[in-house]
Amino acid sequence: MRFFTVFPLMIIPVVIYNILALGGAAFSTIEEMRLRLDTDVFALPMTSGVTWDITPGHALIAGSLLMLFFELIKSTGIGRAAVMNHAFSLVLFIVCLVEFLLLPAFATSVFFLIMVMTLLDVMAGFMVTIAAARRDFAVADGYGD
Repeated sequence: MRFFTVFPLMIIPVVIYNILALGGAAFSTIEEMRLRLDTDVFALPMTSGVTWDITPGHALIAGSLLMLFFELIKSTGIGRAAVMNHAFSLVLFIVCLVEFLLLPAFATSVFFLIMVMTLLDVMAGFMVTIAAARRDFAVADGYGD
């Protein structure tokens, strides 16, 4: 269980995207990646009479949002595991940023949104930790009076 508290859950959609982008041939081109992300996987009939077409890109963004939700819940923790989680989240964001800037298959809107979610995870984690530390110092200062 401790493993899940230390490693960021946002690594799951990043790894899935990496498998899609780097799988098969050595590296996918941007055109191949866009085709993989934009091909309809399944359609759901709606009560309005139209169908809702779902692509791998849509599913990956939805899964990323779900992982971000759980990461934000995890960011409220304090202690060594939470600090390690924030550090790993920062490393994950840096990896995403480098991939986005340097590798053609990662220059898609889907990966950009995943990268933004990793940035939000980092920012939220550090902000919550700082707020908790301020509260702890304020409580400690109150006892000294």
